[in-house]
Amino acid sequence: MPKIYSFAPPALNSSGVYYFTTDKEVEYEVRFGRKQADILQANIVFGVINDEYDGEEYTLVNKGEFYSVINTVCAIIQDFFMRNPNIHGFEFSGEPLDQNTIVKRVTKRTRVYLRYTRKIFPEDSWHIHTDGNKVLIDRKR
Repeated sequence: MPKIYSFAPPALNSSGVYYFTTDKEVEYEVRFGRKQADILQANIVFGVINDEYDGEEYTLVNKGEFYSVINTVCAIIQDFFMRNPNIHGFEFSGEPLDQNTIVKRVTKRTRVYLRYTRKIFPEDSWHIHTDGNKVLIDRKR
């Protein structure tokens, strides 16, 4: 059964950097970057930060913890939003498995993330759509 790992929220709510470690000692960082044009829009990025993966934060780890990792990222997104309730938009994309691939359409990773996005952001309050490989989530007015 997938679980949610304990995570460390940022000391400052607006800084938007979270960390967690899985049962198999894989360390992750989840970042919420603010857009320059609109600081109430956040770009969501997460990846592995262990040294053993040679700085490849988007590496495919294959430790059998995928669903727990995704559940934890979802919980972190919800925590970030609760701490920053004025955010009115989010954006993310799933990097291709091969970093040399030029992405013109939605990747497998993005499709998986999109399924979880619909669980976090209810469609009566949020508009969820794709633009190429990006998932854009905007609060309905």
